[in-house]
Amino acid sequence: MDTWTCSFNLSAEKSINLFHCLNELNDRSLLEEIQQSLSSGRLSTDELSPAQWSALVFILLSSEKDLDEFDLQKYFASEEALLRLLPVVKASKKALLWGCGLSEISCDYLAAALKSNPSHLRELDLSNNNNLQDSGVKHLCGFLESPGCGLETLRLRSCGLSEISCDYLAAALKSNPSHLRELELSWNYNLQDSGVKHLCGFLESPGCGLETLGLWGCGLSEISCDYLAAALKSNPSHLRELDLSNNDNLKDPDVKQLSDLQQSPNYRLETLLVSCGLSEISCDYLAAALKSNPSHLRELELSCNNKLQDSGVKHLCGFLESPGCGLETLRLSVCGLSEISCDYLAAALKSIPSHLRQLDLRGNNLKDPDVKQLSDLQQSPDYRLETLV
Repeated sequence: MDTWTCSFNLSAEKSINLFHCLNELNDRSLLEEIQQSLSSGRLSTDELSPAQWSALVFILLSSEKDLDEFDLQKYFASEEALLRLLPVVKASKKALLWGCGLSEISCDYLAAALKSNPSHLRELDLSNNNNLQDSGVKHLCGFLESPGCGLETLRLRSCGLSEISCDYLAAALKSNPSHLRELELSWNYNLQDSGVKHLCGFLESPGCGLETLGLWGCGLSEISCDYLAAALKSNPSHLRELDLSNNDNLKDPDVKQLSDLQQSPNYRLETLLVSCGLSEISCDYLAAALKSNPSHLRELELSCNNKLQDSGVKHLCGFLESPGCGLETLRLSVCGLSEISCDYLAAALKSIPSHLRQLDLRGNNLKDPDVKQLSDLQQSPDYRLETLV
């Protein structure tokens, strides 16, 4: 670590206290200088002196609005800026630190700062920091396993992570499982099946309350579906949203196990996103399972499954016309559909008209006459379809 970083972290609190003293003595010249720069939008943090950094920290800590949400991109997206502004992050409820060139060094100092006040932060977004990697997550886990940690949302999308990060995360979260509600790990291709296996050790923990799990583009195969299905069978009631999109090695039989879980009365999945090259067979599995327990699923994302086609939509419509169906959003863009799918969908919605709010059929080469029946439904007061694209 550079000398300036060490000296800054040792003196940050003293500098802030100094500004409190200067404020009380009505010596506000430096504070007013930074405040004017903030107001005019001309603040260039890459040129600030240590004293000006401390003035900026003091101003931000004095603003209730900034403490609700701190977005590092508004100041200067760099590791130096994060380290200078750590007192603000520590005092914030929501910290957006995505795409700021952060590394494991940042995570080390960030974790240390958060551990000193673990119950305050509720949301942490570190996405798109490719240099963060497994070693950075290891540091963060020191914060996650703190007894008073109250973090509810952790986003680590596209951070260069592998299965090792999942091992660290699962171990930390199992020791303190009840608080985290959302874990976003999408676009970490090296995570793969072995990473999901580690995560499932956390998912099946008795105190696990995770509601949203994002695994888009993580290099998963059928084995991950085996792990997920087994974990959710043992602890089925908590998960509300599961995203397995863009894992091209997943096939129809792999989805069947997850579809079977829908039949359990204790299973409460509300959002399922699977864009993985599936065919009509997956729609058959899903429809059969959902018809047996139709009321909980609210969003179904099946876009970019080119082999799904009209026959797949026909199976899905068996679910849509179930009396207890509560689906509100259905996305079927780029699924190889024709006007026949529009006929199936219109017929299903006419039989049970009130639930669907959003229907996405983009990228299927449909013309206006093909969707006319669906467009007409929007005009009826008995229908709730708000968005048709």
